[in-house]
Amino acid sequence: MAVVAVVAVLLAAVIGLQSTTGHSAGSPYDDDPAIARLDPALRDALRRATTAAAGDGVVLHVNSGWRSPEHQARLLREAVKEYGSAEEAARWVATPATSPHVAGDAVDIGGSGATAWLSAHGAAYGLCQIYDNEPWHYELRPAAVAGGCPERYADPTHDPRVTS
Repeated sequence: MAVVAVVAVLLAAVIGLQSTTGHSAGSPYDDDPAIARLDPALRDALRRATTAAAGDGVVLHVNSGWRSPEHQARLLREAVKEYGSAEEAARWVATPATSPHVAGDAVDIGGSGATAWLSAHGAAYGLCQIYDNEPWHYELRPAAVAGGCPERYADPTHDPRVTS
């Protein structure tokens, strides 16, 4: 099974999924800042889940991990333009002061196969989908290992951590 995980990581590197921007990464095993600056417990859970998923033939690709406050601010400005208002943008992008990505506490996982695998198996690693409208957004909830993931918020505007 470990060989499969290594092959998945190498495949991601070969097809160019690794980033040099520090705001997006490919593999949870990267040393890119987007991975290296994640909370260590989240990074460990993500790596364990990646190895298990690889055993099932699924590659967990990290589209976004840790983000700098400047990057988060840019994403928020872009969302305001795209959605037409700060209120609507807040359903998708938190401020730099409240973003779990800036704190290193969140990852966005790419690919419907990967998110489906995490939806079915993520709780065993403490990895939980947090928002109904963002099936790619996962955070560490250690209690999920024993009790399952907590109820999700409809979107970030319902999350008191993000709206406070």
